[in-house]
Amino acid sequence: MKKRVKASIIGTGFMGRVHLEAISRLGFVEVVALGTTNANRASRLANEFCIDRLETDYRQILDDPEIQVVHICTPTALHAQMVKDALLAGKHVLSEKPLATSVAEARDLVKLAKEKGVRNCTNHNLRFYPLVQQMRRLREQGELGEVLVVQGTYLQDYLLYETDWNWRLDSKDSGPSCAMADIGSHFCDMIEHITGIRITGLCADLNTFHPTHKRPKGSVETFAGKLETPQDSEEFTVDTEDYGAVLLHLGEGARGSLMAGEVFAGRKNRLNVEIYGTKASVSWNQERPEELWIGHRDSPNEILLKDPTLVAPEVRQFTALPAGHAEGYDDTFKNIFRRFYASVEDPSLAPDYPQFEDGLRQLLIIEAELASNKKRGWVDVPSVTEK
Repeated sequence: MKKRVKASIIGTGFMGRVHLEAISRLGFVEVVALGTTNANRASRLANEFCIDRLETDYRQILDDPEIQVVHICTPTALHAQMVKDALLAGKHVLSEKPLATSVAEARDLVKLAKEKGVRNCTNHNLRFYPLVQQMRRLREQGELGEVLVVQGTYLQDYLLYETDWNWRLDSKDSGPSCAMADIGSHFCDMIEHITGIRITGLCADLNTFHPTHKRPKGSVETFAGKLETPQDSEEFTVDTEDYGAVLLHLGEGARGSLMAGEVFAGRKNRLNVEIYGTKASVSWNQERPEELWIGHRDSPNEILLKDPTLVAPEVRQFTALPAGHAEGYDDTFKNIFRRFYASVEDPSLAPDYPQFEDGLRQLLIIEAELASNKKRGWVDVPSVTEK
């Protein structure tokens, strides 16, 4: 049987591979072309997944009427133009986050996607861990009571050393933010998704612990630095942050805090979310995604292990394996892609995944964090409908 949907991935680094592997698990989607600026790396990837077509000019892919969906997995500074071109070509678009490097760019993309009537998704995939969805259902069911406090961290160590390198350190590739745009945005998206409450104001302190890094003269894939062999490098002056701490106002009365960065030795990918309500509390850590801590005032605390028979009925659709069979990072991509592609095939389906408006939302928060740090004080976070 032929695959029902034909897709292309533009960008063949770390994230391009993750997208390709997740799409291959859907079954009904065929990746027929890769867009790349690194032909050697892309050739290896294409050979591994039996993809015949490579294009160094992504517009050649957009001109192909058989390709219905385009994934944008390039460095952030390239997103806005590529997404715009794909929308103008009538493609459904799934873009890595951040959606763009500015609120203005993101607003234009939201508007254009609506005008074209195509499916659009910003890949805030971390919403789709089963126990993250369970936290949301507990809140919706009133089990937590009124949300009082939200706090957490997103900590990594892959930029701890001056000799570590990633393109996010260069604002020409990443836009004006590194840590807060790359990982802080995941935390902010997740807490708004779980609590149903918007961040209304914030006070941010950003810092760059390594004002210079050794930039390799060759390309380096994300997270590969610790395995790379020594090579020629040049000193690079860093103009984005590797650390941020943010105080948050949520809704009319809730409070929160976030610390994020890539300079925390031993923390590989620790997104920790804690939500404290008037009835109960929950805490979840991405490095141990199969466990959900549930806290009580007047009865013993609980540890809920991921088990399709124990989570809320609405959460079972996010679990594919029985209890004791781990589902992790890769599975979040499968979960979001399955919903996105189902909506591509069936125009009557309401999107149940983050769209470009959600990408715009996170850029509003990122720009507020940058403004707060510059001002050294509190700033308001506007809604997506405010100009």
